[in-house]
Amino acid sequence: MNPTVDFYFNKSEKWQEELEQLRMIVLDCGLTEELKWGVPCYTFQTSNVVLIHVFKEYCALLFFKGALLHDSNGILVQQTENVQAGRQIRFTNAREIVEMKPILKAYIYEAIEVERAGLKVELKKTTEFTIPEEFQKKLDETPALKTAFEALTPGRQRAYILHFSQPKQSKTREARIDKYIPQILHGKGLND
Repeated sequence: MNPTVDFYFNKSEKWQEELEQLRMIVLDCGLTEELKWGVPCYTFQTSNVVLIHVFKEYCALLFFKGALLHDSNGILVQQTENVQAGRQIRFTNAREIVEMKPILKAYIYEAIEVERAGLKVELKKTTEFTIPEEFQKKLDETPALKTAFEALTPGRQRAYILHFSQPKQSKTREARIDKYIPQILHGKGLND
């Protein structure tokens, strides 16, 4: 146990018992406990394997390379369609964690083996994402915008593409694009 992580387990009121159960299970698998992104993160030889986090409706184990796990029990959840590597196992009460302890340990050990083997998740390339028609039109009309967008890192490009693609209505997509054109021209990402 890492004392710098204790505050996370002590602050949560709703999921206290569940978090303690998850912490014991993960630590029992020989991983190193650290605090990353403000949550308990468990590593194998400096590689992130799994973290524990809470939401309103559930608490979860998040496997960084969960897409590579076999999931023979069908319990891994892809948070959204755009999440490529990570997968969660969600819990709503301590009893289900206790009942699943052997299964959870098996998943954690498999995740450790994925790290030990040096396996990587094949991530979709930015060029494989569909650029919304409205944004493509702006890129075609404004060479400076196209140059600025292409100069962004692939992750920043993906963030914009996904953000611009979300609205169902064309006028909403256009409004989003117009709002962020100055930011793109200044070389900034969506959340910079």
